[in-house]
Amino acid sequence: METYLVGGAVRDRLLGLPAGDRDFVVVGATPAQMLAQGFKPVGRDFPVFLHPDTQQEYALARTERKSGRGYRGFVVDSDPGVTLEEDLQRRDFTINAIAEREDGTLVDPWGGARDIEQRVLRHVGPAFVEDPLRVLRAARFMARFASLGFEIAPETMALMREIVASGEMAELVPERVWQELVRALASKTPSAFVRTLRACDALAIVLPEVDALYGVPQRAEYHPEVDTGKHIELVCDMAASLAPGDAVVGFAALVHDLGKALTPEDVLPKHLGHEHAGLAPLRELCARMKVPAQHRDLAKIACREHLNVHRLFELRDKTVHDLLVRCDGFRQPARIAQLGVVCEADKRGRTGLEDRPYPQREELVRLLEVAQSVRAADVAREGLEGPALGEALAKARIRAIRAARPPREPAEETT
Repeated sequence: METYLVGGAVRDRLLGLPAGDRDFVVVGATPAQMLAQGFKPVGRDFPVFLHPDTQQEYALARTERKSGRGYRGFVVDSDPGVTLEEDLQRRDFTINAIAEREDGTLVDPWGGARDIEQRVLRHVGPAFVEDPLRVLRAARFMARFASLGFEIAPETMALMREIVASGEMAELVPERVWQELVRALASKTPSAFVRTLRACDALAIVLPEVDALYGVPQRAEYHPEVDTGKHIELVCDMAASLAPGDAVVGFAALVHDLGKALTPEDVLPKHLGHEHAGLAPLRELCARMKVPAQHRDLAKIACREHLNVHRLFELRDKTVHDLLVRCDGFRQPARIAQLGVVCEADKRGRTGLEDRPYPQREELVRLLEVAQSVRAADVAREGLEGPALGEALAKARIRAIRAARPPREPAEETT
């Protein structure tokens, strides 16, 4: 029985990245032997065990054989005779198919270390096409590693297009697609996820509402990048920079402009009312992908309110108050802070305007705090209750907002 460190822990060490989870593969063992040594079984589809002391994962070496459609259509063989090289061969990319012995030496039959050095994401073997999930994994790895200079090998991209053309992407369940998307949105370069899917024709299947934004023009004086799809890429990366690892903010950034795909051609490149037009496709996307409520709710208010936040300094005091109410800011103040980040990412996610200041973000949070400082007890009078008390509280909060604001500035057109 031999044990090797495998996968991401080896890859990330070679990349000089912080160590994450340490996973091991065990060669030459049976489940009974693992149990006898105190390991606890946790694998549902194949033998995976937790170490009795470290709780790290130890999987028996295995091979996989395609037996049906989709990413679940595989027969797993974890016989003790399966070799380390056979186990590594079933993995998706060469950079993930490297093992490390206990003495620190590498077992690298598929050239993963070389590809790490050359910054290439390359498939291990022809069986790559058997699993449609690998298209999403390739895009997600690019979201994580594009900033390090990684590119997808042309032959791997060709296989990804073959998977898409086969129709097997439709076999992916929404929860699995969402899992890959949310991890990409929490990465350093989410735009690489979107670009990769589009390059292999998968974006139109996975996120058709986002794919529809490409080729839709915007007014060049406000959006030098012109193409709305390119704008979304810039916004996603800006959001990742402003709120690293926050996929809730990242999802709202991704979908805040869906309405621009619905603008009539005779109106282009203007997009009047796109913030409201985008709510319907956003609802459809969230329902189809079973998006969690936290992500869905922020995305909804960012879609609907981002132009209002951009114009914050021109809004009337009551309009500011009503915006905070619509966003449920008095009960969920953290949501207002996240909304400010999304709107800043939108404003700065434009070619050549990345360093433009966005004081609206801090001002939005400040005005919420000013309004929150007024409590119901401060305005309660004898006999005042129900709607009357609520109306008095709203008026007091509007007065507080008015007292805290500088004079309004002339409006700037925003599209």
